[in-house]
Amino acid sequence: MIKKLQNITNKVAPILAISILLIVWQILSATGAVPKFMLPSPFDVVKAFFEDFTLLMQHAKTTLMEAFFGLSLGVLIGFVVAILMDRFQIAFKSIYPVLVITQTIPTVAIAPLLVLWLGYGILPKITLIIITSFFPITIGLLDGFRSADQDALNLMRAMGANRMQRFYHIKLPSSLSYFFAGLRISVSYSIIGAVVAEWLGGFNGLGVYMTRVRKSYSFDKMFAVIFFISIISLLLMMSVSMIQKAVMPWEKRETKKKKVAN
Repeated sequence: MIKKLQNITNKVAPILAISILLIVWQILSATGAVPKFMLPSPFDVVKAFFEDFTLLMQHAKTTLMEAFFGLSLGVLIGFVVAILMDRFQIAFKSIYPVLVITQTIPTVAIAPLLVLWLGYGILPKITLIIITSFFPITIGLLDGFRSADQDALNLMRAMGANRMQRFYHIKLPSSLSYFFAGLRISVSYSIIGAVVAEWLGGFNGLGVYMTRVRKSYSFDKMFAVIFFISIISLLLMMSVSMIQKAVMPWEKRETKKKKVAN
């Protein structure tokens, strides 16, 4: 009974918090405590979203396509780099500082240079997404590889297993949870990276839409696209969690066993 109440509380609490936030927001806007041109009401934002729904979907298609290609390449590069860093100590020592440096440079500072070098097409967007998304993948996989059970590795080595077999049967499964943790971060970074790149140059995309409505002082539409981007990021993160459950069914069984034991 206590566990059921706790589960209900855990589900209701975030809904209640969001509801309170929306009510306070509506009151501030309706009473004029904050001018509407600075803070449009939630109803105005929803209205603006549905008014421009078709246009938003068109721009979202471009942004999602950029995010997909950039994230796919980011995952591929992150996977290769993580394997090299795990296999060769010299690669770890030489590559890791470069990875850290790439994450200390703001994406807003990199984006104009990429547009200058690569033009206004899709290439600078994909490049920026790769830069922002491959770091969590690389570090997550590297930590996963190094968390592999050394006794299991030694046992397979004693049984004559080669390096590829040890990697496939021990290191790769132990890194999956770390990989999906990094992927959840990277999918949100991919959307943000695409939008930031579109701010500075492009013809389509949610970032381009944001720039246009900002210049026309349509702040209701500005809020609408901001919430739309947040919803897309949340849905992508939920999709990654669903894929993780499908790929790692044993993790769900272990969680249930722990709950039963407690």
